[in-house]
Amino acid sequence: MRPGPLNLITDVRGLRVGNAHDAQLRSGTTVLTADRPFVAAVHVMGGSPGTRETDLLAPDRMVQDIDAIFLSGGSAFGVDAGQGVMQGLREAGRGFAVGPVRVPIVPGAIVFDLLNGGDKGWSESPYPNLGRRAFDAAARDFALGTAGAGFGAMTGTLKGGLGSASCILPSGLTVGALVVVNALGQATVGETPHFWAAPWEEGSEYGGLGPAPMLPQDAPLPRKRLGEATTIAVVATDATLTKAQAQRMAVAAHDGMARALVPSHTPLDGDLVFSVATGERPLQDPLTDSFQLGHAAATCLARAIARAVYLAQSEPGDLQPSWQSRFGHTRT
Repeated sequence: MRPGPLNLITDVRGLRVGNAHDAQLRSGTTVLTADRPFVAAVHVMGGSPGTRETDLLAPDRMVQDIDAIFLSGGSAFGVDAGQGVMQGLREAGRGFAVGPVRVPIVPGAIVFDLLNGGDKGWSESPYPNLGRRAFDAAARDFALGTAGAGFGAMTGTLKGGLGSASCILPSGLTVGALVVVNALGQATVGETPHFWAAPWEEGSEYGGLGPAPMLPQDAPLPRKRLGEATTIAVVATDATLTKAQAQRMAVAAHDGMARALVPSHTPLDGDLVFSVATGERPLQDPLTDSFQLGHAAATCLARAIARAVYLAQSEPGDLQPSWQSRFGHTRT
């Protein structure tokens, strides 16, 4: 496997991602959409998820394709970002056709960033506007780190952020991941700058430091409270998949979260993975291709998580150091 040209989820042809954030609020929204509706599924493994429209993604539900997925800060307030995305899609004439009416289908998930030092004293939810701005900004290239839904994210020790990565399989299929890292656990090993995801790094995309020389032996303790932590992600491929096959890819992708964040999938996290299939390329060997798609999705997600933390930028008023400010390494 090798990274795609941008090393972003948008290396999957047809996908676009947009970010919007408010520095004073210390929060934001990220939207993934495409040129046309796409197959999607979801798998939740965290104990404290916050979601919108995820039930319709089950393989036995009527709606087969969706129009966009949003990831947002703001805890339960952030679910409002979906309204702004729906409005943008409606104006574009997109949505599930019900007679003469079109209803945009926009599942989403949120992270808790209400105690990160931002101004949360608003009287009207800012998230519909953030959702619309993120939708309008959707493009092939987009910012990582302290951007979009990752703008106010934190982890157990360091600033979190927005991450993405991609890979191209020997079969020619492309896989990508997009993630907001706001985890209870750590992306780095103990007090070292080494990432848990080091074995899967491509080049020096998160510092090129390699694995940590020693692993901590102590049992981790929670550094956040119930409801304050979540890692939410999207994995995508250009393969033609059914909703059931896409759901299996989401299940496999959770392995990447466990590789990159220690601990993960705790009762205090809302960890979940959406999966997306754009249907550009049929499976040539359903068994081998499905096997490799799951592995690639997990690998891309692990790399995207490390990139989110590695690329986070320091901001005035931060409650946690960024990886860059703490360890003093120059991004490569």
